[in-house]
Amino acid sequence: MCLALSNGGLGQEIDNSQGVFHRKGWYATDQFALDVIFHNRMKQYKCLTQNSSLASAIYVPFYAGFDIARHLMGFNISVRDATSHELLRWLTSRPEWKVLGGRDHFLAGGRITMDFRRMTDTDSDWGTNLLNTPEAKNMSTLLIESSPWRNNDFAIPYPTYFHPSSDEEVIQWQERMRKQEKPYLFSFAGAPRPHQSGSIRSQIINQCQVSMKCKLLGCNKGGMDKDICHNPSSIMKLFQDSVFCLQPAGDSSTRRSTFDSILAGCVPVFFHPASAYTQYTWHLPRNYTKYSVLIPEYEIKDGRANIEQILSRISVEEVRAMKEEVIKLIPKVIYADPRSRLETIEDAFDLAVKGVIQRVNEARQISNVTCALPEYQNWKCSFFETEGIHDWNHFF
Repeated sequence: MCLALSNGGLGQEIDNSQGVFHRKGWYATDQFALDVIFHNRMKQYKCLTQNSSLASAIYVPFYAGFDIARHLMGFNISVRDATSHELLRWLTSRPEWKVLGGRDHFLAGGRITMDFRRMTDTDSDWGTNLLNTPEAKNMSTLLIESSPWRNNDFAIPYPTYFHPSSDEEVIQWQERMRKQEKPYLFSFAGAPRPHQSGSIRSQIINQCQVSMKCKLLGCNKGGMDKDICHNPSSIMKLFQDSVFCLQPAGDSSTRRSTFDSILAGCVPVFFHPASAYTQYTWHLPRNYTKYSVLIPEYEIKDGRANIEQILSRISVEEVRAMKEEVIKLIPKVIYADPRSRLETIEDAFDLAVKGVIQRVNEARQISNVTCALPEYQNWKCSFFETEGIHDWNHFF
């Protein structure tokens, strides 16, 4: 991971020999590098204070994603849980924690929520149990994919390849994407999931292969395109050339590819609301029809949905409006270079911090009212866990 974490977590600068990118600000950023990127951005945060009594929220610079990555495979649960449990023991002993029981604390982990929510204490089960601990349930956790059944998880965008150091770089890139010619109606970059029950990737790949309007970048293990699929220039060129970018679920509901496609001015096509609509509520519009298309995955499974026909029926005016909405989203889904500071543009980091501060302010208001009531004097105040959304069918 050493090369991937160079330049403040951004990775190595990308060679622009293919002319896909624009001047500077482009890096081969690993999709799981958010721990370091977020921490380095926080070091430059304009409202940072060393006085916890003045703080609106308290950031915990614990690299939860890297911690689990070290011991994800082949280690028993005591080893996997050791560092996070040590962290929680230390945090709960601090005077800052005792003010609100940790409800004003937050951390950012660059992996999906299920990596930190092991369901059992069986060694063969996946991940750590960090977010299932009573202490962590009071904290806010920022992850690249959240749980809809927990009210202290918040999804923030995966890192993309673009990390501008000035407002001008962002504006110039947006203008370039507005002028970009798009010869393909739709495209897909990814591999099938033959051993994953319920995956629709094979059907999507088949539909793309038989369509004259689709461009496929297959990523089969050992296939010809395997290395190309890890090449930022190839990925971004594909998306820049496409009006619509297909974003089916992969190993989990969300994909880094979604944000790469937005960066390229390509309208994302989702097949399940959990891929974006229930996730990135601080960063993406609640009216998802403004910037994306939803094709229910069950219609792909039973052969009722022809992707080319569905996308071809969208009017030129609607496509133009969606593309413009996507381009407007670019500042909200990128992380600026931690070694600089944008002047007027709020990026994904800024929106995440604002969301945390709003949540903590609400927690303080609840605490001031509820915990002052006589019947709660001997009760340890904490957030209530909500059941979340169990039925996605209302989206369809």
